[in-house]
Amino acid sequence: MRRAPSLTWEQPPGANERARRRAKGRPALRTRRGRSLAPFLRRNQMMLFGKISWQLCGLKKLPWSCDSRNFWGWLNTVFNKVDYERIKDVGPERAASEWLLRCGAMVRYHGQQRWQKDYNNLPTGPLDKYKIQAIDATDSCIMSIGFDHLEGLQHVEKIRLCKCHYIEDGCLERISQFENLQKSLLEMEIISCGNVTDKGVIALHHLRNLKYLLLSDLPGIREKENLVKIFKTLLPYMELKLDLSQNNNHQ
Repeated sequence: MRRAPSLTWEQPPGANERARRRAKGRPALRTRRGRSLAPFLRRNQMMLFGKISWQLCGLKKLPWSCDSRNFWGWLNTVFNKVDYERIKDVGPERAASEWLLRCGAMVRYHGQQRWQKDYNNLPTGPLDKYKIQAIDATDSCIMSIGFDHLEGLQHVEKIRLCKCHYIEDGCLERISQFENLQKSLLEMEIISCGNVTDKGVIALHHLRNLKYLLLSDLPGIREKENLVKIFKTLLPYMELKLDLSQNNNHQ
């Protein structure tokens, strides 16, 4: 019985280099209607990246037998990296949604009751249709280097930062500096963020329309009474709720 011929083919030396030279002058891939395939391919890449990042965020909750802090720090930095071309292509609302969900946070849009938490099910349509109204970053890996995503958002009314290990004073200072958030933000909750101190919280007084601020389980807060005094002076109409009973306050 005659054996079937082998399908293994070994490229001659230099074949890959010749292929790259031939491809260099070729036009970009296009559909039958002449449209470029680049946007389609990029969308698929973003969806795949979102699926992988969601799965990896779940893995972080598993017990590890060795110190993997450096790996997760590097990976979270990748998730937070700002793609300014992406913001230009799809607009700040869509780009910010992708960033937040990629990092494990959730968003809620104006006119909707449901929280959006699945990266691959982000709504499609006109870029100006979906406006982020609320952000819940509980257990997320958002960090300062990704906060440029927030600058173009004009309709955010509430932000919840809970158990965010990378949130620090610099993040709160960035939030307070964005002109759009100074106008729109009405409510903010900061809970169990161990790197937040008095300095970062005090910076929030620049959010001139803030009506409600909850501070809970923040061991970095040392001057509770001073915070109360500052906010009563600078934001007299804001409700400040404190749950810092476990803190070691120094008057």
